Amino acid sequence: MAERIQRAVRMGIDVGGTYTKCVAMDNDTHEIIGKNEVKTTHDHKDGVAAGVVKSFQNCMSENNISPEDVVFVAHSTTQATNAFIEGDVASVGVVGVAGGGIEGFLAKRQLALKDIILDEKVGRMIKVYNSFVKKKMLTEEVINKNIGELLAEGAQVIVASMAFGVDSMGEEQLIHDCAKKRGVPVTMASDITKLYGLTRRTRTAAINASILPKMMATANATESSVKSAGVKVPLMIMRGDGGVMEINEMRKRPILTALSGPAASVMGSLMYLRASNAIYFEVGGTTTNIGVIKNGRPGVDYAKIGGHDTYINSLDVRILGCAGGSMVRINDKCVVDVGPRSAHIAGCEYACFMPEDEIVNPQIEMVSPKPGDPGDYVTLRLENGKKICFTNTDAANVLGLIDEKYFAHGNAASARKAMKPVADKLGITVEELATQILDKDFEKVSACIKALAEKYKLDHDSMRLVGCGGGAASLVPYCAGKLGLQYSIPEHAEVISSIGVSLSMVRDVVERVIPNPTQEDIKELKKEASDLAVSSGASPDTVEVHIEIDNQTGKVTAIATGSTEVKTTDLLKECEEAEACKLAEEDFGPKVTGIHLAEKTNKFYVYTGEKEGKNPLRIVDKKGFIKVQCSEGLVEKCKVKDYEEVVEQIWKENAIFKTDTVLRPDFFVCIGPRVCDYSAVDLEQIMLLMNLDLGDREPDEEIMIIASIRES
Repeated sequence: MAERIQRAVRMGIDVGGTYTKCVAMDNDTHEIIGKNEVKTTHDHKDGVAAGVVKSFQNCMSENNISPEDVVFVAHSTTQATNAFIEGDVASVGVVGVAGGGIEGFLAKRQLALKDIILDEKVGRMIKVYNSFVKKKMLTEEVINKNIGELLAEGAQVIVASMAFGVDSMGEEQLIHDCAKKRGVPVTMASDITKLYGLTRRTRTAAINASILPKMMATANATESSVKSAGVKVPLMIMRGDGGVMEINEMRKRPILTALSGPAASVMGSLMYLRASNAIYFEVGGTTTNIGVIKNGRPGVDYAKIGGHDTYINSLDVRILGCAGGSMVRINDKCVVDVGPRSAHIAGCEYACFMPEDEIVNPQIEMVSPKPGDPGDYVTLRLENGKKICFTNTDAANVLGLIDEKYFAHGNAASARKAMKPVADKLGITVEELATQILDKDFEKVSACIKALAEKYKLDHDSMRLVGCGGGAASLVPYCAGKLGLQYSIPEHAEVISSIGVSLSMVRDVVERVIPNPTQEDIKELKKEASDLAVSSGASPDTVEVHIEIDNQTGKVTAIATGSTEVKTTDLLKECEEAEACKLAEEDFGPKVTGIHLAEKTNKFYVYTGEKEGKNPLRIVDKKGFIKVQCSEGLVEKCKVKDYEEVVEQIWKENAIFKTDTVLRPDFFVCIGPRVCDYSAVDLEQIMLLMNLDLGDREPDEEIMIIASIRES
């Protein structure tokens, strides 16, 4: 019998609405070892945890993976989101604390939360009970009395929240400890966020506390099953902002896993994506999630839950009701709309996935897929009695837009036969009908892309579209063509979410309001974020912290990322200069001329070219990833000891004066293996941030300073 080869395996499990998919990947090469999918177990007594465990165990046994091979295991979860949708939440008791006088008077009103409505139509809510204690009266006896009264009223979990609790956590900690001693699940508001805004902070903590019992039960069931399989590494959970955290952290802050639907697919796309500025599409059967990647990071914003603002970071995603399986709506003259209902809702198969010889004498039947829907959705009744319909996927197949290698590729002849009666009714060709269908989608998609590009200041020339999900090829190529953008659909797009989970980094965020932050303030914030990432499972020597300063609000954000204890190797082998140049040329596109290597270090290449009087720029790393894209940029190589002088000169010489403002360049610095990015309102802040990264480097070390010239 041949000896089994020891290998290091990363495993990622993505919980979708219909299927739970597990992928096993080689830790060193990132090649897929195996996949498994099971139906998502919404109705099981252990909830979706049962499907997570089943797909995980199946994947291990089918691919001869032993427990000691597994170096990383993580899963995404819909549990938190489903709890809010289904109203499966606990009643919350808030113990509010504040000082005396006017502070106490105002805080008492801000702390008195109303019931948190999740769905007004059906009366779904988080029931909230309130109590208030003056800070000087706060003793264990008083706290226990208040907790007892809240439990007697009907509270099942407790929230501790104090005015200015972000500055002094001792009082909230005392309440937390009292609740813990009684065996009552509890959340400290200052554990969830360090931002001011007492009502919003308390509400975010209450939403978190409401799902503690359900999430802890799921965490316990999943973790015990993974351990019983003999796997020794800690179980990681996907967060809504695209990172992962250890399951122990999830037990404390389960709300961070909410709204994580598209997070896994984004992180999977990033691993296969060689561009740093992109609009990504996750195209399913019913909905399309659209978000943005800028400078290699997904766009993140505060989540809304049940219409309520929270302080929870999650991917900034727009959800459109048009996707691969969206049905077509018509009147007597033209296509009226596409979606939001999809073929499976109407119990129909896609025409392009039917055998051509079955599509005989198709008769148009207009339907309302659900009670109350308009009756202008098109279906076709076949001679054999079957009811089918045509969708975006059929239209894209008819127009020859879907390559055979893609999941959405189907039989164009079948789609054409099904669409012909409708084309005849409208007095147009089948191709014109297909174009009308995809144009309706394009209207929605282009408006969404425009809004995201404006919000994140994405440069059109540097942007590309990235498609993932099974229906990606039905929408992305057409929209990219209309917008004049490049596009890519990564390999394994249909399981990209599971790949994203398996390759995810630990991520943690600390936010504070600090007007005019000093270097010491930012150092402390970096350390706090770094420590949080380590406590969430990151290896200390892999943690990097990115700082963002918002001068208008005074908010300083520290984003820490790091890999788990077993470091992963990079996806690609090192590329030589000739290959890097070719990658840059492809990314620049055909309109850029005079492309040449402007500067390089032992980790990065910087290429520039010419286009319409501008000098676009690309930073390519030695693994072939495009790290930075600028439509107008310049690069200067210098020694660390000279960086201040170089930055100041670039700052002054590249200002663009507008009527009401002065636009200054954004800066990137290539330091060793890292690209650090800096954007701030004034030069002093940029120098402050750069000094934190460069202050302890050798004075004669060579670095590259890149300036991205802003025009808007």
